[in-house]
Amino acid sequence: MKRLLLSLCLFVFITTYSKAQSFHTIKGRTIDTASTTLLSGTSIAVLNAKDSTLVKFTRAAENGSFELSGIKNGKFILLVSYPKYADFVDHFTLDSTTQVKDYGKINLTGMAKILADVIIKGNRTAIKIKGDTTEFDPKAFNIEPNSKVEDLLKQFPGFQIDKDGKITAQGKTVPKVLVDGEEFFGDDPTLVTKNLRADMVESVQLYDKASDQASFTGIDDGEKTKTLNIKLKEDKKNGYFGKLQGSYGTKDFYQGQAMFNKFWGKKKFSAYGILGNNGTVGLGWDDRDKYGASGGMTMTDDGGMYFSSGGDDFDSYDGQYNGQGLPVARTGGLHFDNKWNKDKESLNTNYKIGSIRVQGDRNSISQNNLASGVQNNTSDEAFDNDMFRQKLDAMYELKIDTTLTMKVNVDGALKKSNTSNIFKTLTTGENDKFLNSSNRTLSNEVDDQSFNMNVLFTKKLKKKGRTLSLNLNQSINKSNSEGYLNSLNTRATQTGNIDSLTNQLKTNDITNSAFKLNAVYTEPLSKTLTVIINYGLTLMNGKSDRISFNQSGSGRYDILDTLYSNNFELNQTINQAGAIFNYKKGKTVINFGSKFSGVNFKQDDIYHNKTYVRNFINYMPQATYQYRFSQQKSLRISYNGNTNQPSLDQLQPVRVNNDPFNVVEGNQDLRPSFRSNVNANYNAYKVLTNQSIWLNGSYSFTTNPIISDVTTDGVGKSTYRYINYNDKMQTNFYLYAQISRKINALGEINVGLNVNANGNSSYNFITTDLGRTLNNTKNYSYGGGVNISKYKDKSYSFYTNFGPSYNMARASIGRNSDGWGWRGYASGNVQLPGKFEISTDAEYQYNGKTQVLTESFERLIWNASVSKKFFKSENLRFSATVNDILNQNIGFNRYASNTSISQSSYTTIRRYLMFSVSWDFNKMGGGLKTQK
Repeated sequence: MKRLLLSLCLFVFITTYSKAQSFHTIKGRTIDTASTTLLSGTSIAVLNAKDSTLVKFTRAAENGSFELSGIKNGKFILLVSYPKYADFVDHFTLDSTTQVKDYGKINLTGMAKILADVIIKGNRTAIKIKGDTTEFDPKAFNIEPNSKVEDLLKQFPGFQIDKDGKITAQGKTVPKVLVDGEEFFGDDPTLVTKNLRADMVESVQLYDKASDQASFTGIDDGEKTKTLNIKLKEDKKNGYFGKLQGSYGTKDFYQGQAMFNKFWGKKKFSAYGILGNNGTVGLGWDDRDKYGASGGMTMTDDGGMYFSSGGDDFDSYDGQYNGQGLPVARTGGLHFDNKWNKDKESLNTNYKIGSIRVQGDRNSISQNNLASGVQNNTSDEAFDNDMFRQKLDAMYELKIDTTLTMKVNVDGALKKSNTSNIFKTLTTGENDKFLNSSNRTLSNEVDDQSFNMNVLFTKKLKKKGRTLSLNLNQSINKSNSEGYLNSLNTRATQTGNIDSLTNQLKTNDITNSAFKLNAVYTEPLSKTLTVIINYGLTLMNGKSDRISFNQSGSGRYDILDTLYSNNFELNQTINQAGAIFNYKKGKTVINFGSKFSGVNFKQDDIYHNKTYVRNFINYMPQATYQYRFSQQKSLRISYNGNTNQPSLDQLQPVRVNNDPFNVVEGNQDLRPSFRSNVNANYNAYKVLTNQSIWLNGSYSFTTNPIISDVTTDGVGKSTYRYINYNDKMQTNFYLYAQISRKINALGEINVGLNVNANGNSSYNFITTDLGRTLNNTKNYSYGGGVNISKYKDKSYSFYTNFGPSYNMARASIGRNSDGWGWRGYASGNVQLPGKFEISTDAEYQYNGKTQVLTESFERLIWNASVSKKFFKSENLRFSATVNDILNQNIGFNRYASNTSISQSSYTTIRRYLMFSVSWDFNKMGGGLKTQK
């Protein structure tokens, strides 16, 4: 009996224990949510909830079903995975109450569907600092439908973009914008920023672009250009996009614009056309001819000199429009670039054609404060300038093998300009006493031609870091002009006023050609130290035949004026050599070295049978220290020095008679000056607080400077001569600092504070009836400002920057002219129901009174528009815009030079109403999604 009871108890215990420790089964089926497709081969795993160790694993059958058995009691995680689908994760518990856990249908969602529906939120690393490069992530900023790169850049800390599209980043102007590292319509930055779609951008890089040779060797040669690189998303490199716009307004103002872009694979094709008379003279009509500088004769960096088309008021019009006058512009261009043969070959080419005509009036008043008294000058000018230009450039690159590359750049331009200028000037002394006057009319017709070809070979040798490069350059520039000078000049004498009349035909025939060779060799001296050695040879020659003819009794211009006719021939040989060392270890990079150039200069004066010979040496030391604290923080300090040779205008100026009251004499005994410049940059970005800091400062000083020695007589005639001055140095300084961050407590508003200062101190001698005096001129400007911006998705946005300035213009001879100023700019838009939008922008300027200028100046240029968008994509827009609502766009400029304080006013475009229709079209790979 006892045995029976014992057996019964043992049976009950085993049965109870067995139930307590029972094994369980898990089963289910995996299905695609969208298509109800059964997903065979799905991975199913059961993990311990405590430590995520694997308990059981299997794969789904062909019908998507699965079953896992033999699982004990406990807490577990079910993980279901399938390629390109989001994981299914579930926490569950198994105990004695459940023998089988049946999940039934497990619906899996494709990743593409999830990403298409998700709006990415939260803080991202908006900025990364990689050495000299600051990289911005567009996904951390707002991107509205059909917005352009310009709208994206406005949100970046440290960036300012004015109403014309000019970009200022970290206190410096950005003249170059690349797309995927390649030129896009040459050097026209607004062709990218105003037309490339913001949703196509993967990242934006800001850096100082080095020369081709420096990029190849990795060693800084001092040649830098502030550059933006727009990197495109891979899925946005196939398809086409563009824009069509037409506008017409009151006072017969009009504007038309069209742009088409097609990207396919590694090919890009773009075309644009613009016409208008409302100040939109082009998307980027901003590049001057290579030898388009005015001033008669100019010097290159290595000491070479060439003739330019200027020297007097008969300059070739460069096609610039800076808001002065009324323009009519028609411009267009084509762009194509491609890579092929496994990226071993690439081609980038641009063609531009355009015309611009600017008419207007300009009035200037100035006061020349001399020891002998004050001279007041008024000038009225009417101008009518017209230019037509064509330009073609191409770049071909061939990677011959993994070590040898050839890059060829070719460009050529044809330009024809016609100018007409009428000047009326009056100079008076104390108590409005008449000193002199001039009435001049100048007309000129110029044909310019230019051609440049550059070939760069780069070779990597067997030893790592050992390289060789060879650069060959040939340039030819020609300018032919014909113009007329008619002037009536009157000056006061003790016996009365004396008139002089000039009526001449002037012809100019100028040719410059230059051949340059530069070889660079780099040798690693150790793991941390490399040396770069270069040698350059330059052969330059030029001809300048400038002839003046007086009018004979027959009415023809056939009497040669030998005094104001010049025929010069110029030949130069320049040898340049140098060595630069590069030390790189850890976070530190140091460059130091120097270049020397020896110049043999010979100029023949054909008309006067004279020869001028000069032999001189230029010295160009440089040093750079760079330390990278982290990926978001870096410091850079650099020094550059260079010898400045006197220019041909200072040694032997071209004799001109367009302004007999301002005459320049030459000085063959001039010696070179030497300029030293120290520059420092500090950049830092804090990811957690989204705070950025930019610091940039420079200081330069010139020893043995070349200064002007001006003699001004009692009737206002000034004779200029240049001399060396050893006792004093000329100095310049510049400082810019900005801190920006997003303030979440104020609703994620971006706030930036900046301060800036710049100034210079220079010297000149002034001789009057009272004797010769040394004058010290100081021009200083101090300012600060606040930037505030906010972008709220599909609601509103605004941007504003404003701040005061204090300008100091001081001369040791004469009177000071110090005064306060204020500038501000604001823009914003509000999106209303029904796809309506209101946009506005305003620019404020205030210049206060000074000791010399007793009247202040103030203006507010306010523009506003209302627009209506159509279609789901919002790509069709109708708008009405009022330009200069308050009608205050009065042309105004104020500046100081030596003992003279000047102020000018000029014709500008003022208030008008314009109606516009624009259509943005887009068919690119991938869809547009709003991101934060």
